[in-house]
Amino acid sequence: MPMPDNITRCGVVALIGAPNAGKSTLVNAIVGQKVAIVSPKVQTTRVRLTGVALEGDAQLLLVDTPGVFQPRRRLDRAMVQNAWEGAADADVLLAIVDAKAGLREEVRAVLETVAQRPEPRWLVLNKVDQADKAKLLALVAETNAIAPFAETFMISALTGDGVADLKRALAAAVPQGPWLFPEEQLSDAPARMMSAELVREQLFLQLGQELPYSTAVVIEKFEERPDGSAAVHAQILVERDSQKAIVVGARGSRVKAIGEAARKEMTELLGRPVHLFLHVKVKPGWADDRHTWRDLGIDWVD
Repeated sequence: MPMPDNITRCGVVALIGAPNAGKSTLVNAIVGQKVAIVSPKVQTTRVRLTGVALEGDAQLLLVDTPGVFQPRRRLDRAMVQNAWEGAADADVLLAIVDAKAGLREEVRAVLETVAQRPEPRWLVLNKVDQADKAKLLALVAETNAIAPFAETFMISALTGDGVADLKRALAAAVPQGPWLFPEEQLSDAPARMMSAELVREQLFLQLGQELPYSTAVVIEKFEERPDGSAAVHAQILVERDSQKAIVVGARGSRVKAIGEAARKEMTELLGRPVHLFLHVKVKPGWADDRHTWRDLGIDWVD
């Protein structure tokens, strides 16, 4: 923690972009530790999560938002609404663009909305290590023609290239003010939410294209045990019996592998032993159930 007579800074940095632009990977890179789940599958992030990063005397509150896309279902609308609400009143709005994929239609739509926002906005071209270097300057110009940006950064959140420069610039840009979180806190997400997210991450990583889109994870019980360990009882929701069979796998092999990997991640994140119990439940129509949304931490939309 800075000395009392030091001038401290603290500000909100919101990350906005199309699905799979690398927002969660960038939040983790700036924080310096995993606080947001990551997978190659689009629309991995469903709820807003704030990562807390320190740079000198500045504390950065990094709001990782769901990817912005054309919603088709009620849950989709909630995710998109969640994203734009997360950007409201940010001290800096980072528009994250996948430099390899370029200005797809959905990216243009995001930028057109960003152009109307009142928050100070910066452009971050991510995945430049995979992009055609000769086309980067043209991409910057084309992007700024849609939504003028005060600053532009070219980075690779995955390799870390350019991330330190971006972090230093953000630290200098946020306003003076007291820190809002203790020095050791890395996220605003409670242990229950992070546990659910880590199970979801393993569903994405281990099932890949087989993963049913209508899948959710609800923490039924989170117990603090006398020996300092935690017992986590999690329910994986699917909508049909055929989807349950995919998640469970032959003789329970897949759900066992998912549980083992998620438990290791939880143990590392929480800094203590974790006992994880997974149950797969068929719940038709859960994506339109108000009570399930509440359990997931998602605000209901009409």
